[in-house]
Amino acid sequence: MKNRLKEKYQNEVIPSLQKEFKYKSPMQVPKIEKIVINMCVGEATQNPKLLNIAVEELTAISGQKPVIAKAKKAISNFKLRQGMPIGCFVTLRKDKMWSFLDRLSSVALPRVRDFKGVSSKGFDGHGNYNMGLKEQIVFPEINYDKVDKVRGMNISICTNAKSDAEGRSMLTALGMPFRK
Repeated sequence: MKNRLKEKYQNEVIPSLQKEFKYKSPMQVPKIEKIVINMCVGEATQNPKLLNIAVEELTAISGQKPVIAKAKKAISNFKLRQGMPIGCFVTLRKDKMWSFLDRLSSVALPRVRDFKGVSSKGFDGHGNYNMGLKEQIVFPEINYDKVDKVRGMNISICTNAKSDAEGRSMLTALGMPFRK
């Protein structure tokens, strides 16, 4: 089963970007390499079981089991010791990456309250895009009745684009709703 966003990239986005940026070969067209979803649970220092709930939610959203992130440094003000589990992240590639991006841009983002588009200031200068979501309940995989606490997440879309303009035009062609 082929992903519809991957087919759109191959059939529509590559030729349009090739024409827009005057690439000689389709291999020069930037592509998405991976998507990293990160969820930090600050309350896990007092109650480690909250991290298990975040892992389950991130597994449902991404379709892949996340890795638990441990603290690199001890910070006494936050009652945090080195090596304590404080978050989880997952790296999506290939088909899972395309299906997640499709669900993000067509299903989850329109469900955000007062949504006017994602900010175009999230580019890092090399074509990679970072965005944050304030609540995990915008994804249809999360059952609203079973949510104990609303948690946010960071989503990083890593591309091999050489500039922000290339990355932005590729994501726009793929259907990412940027703010005007």
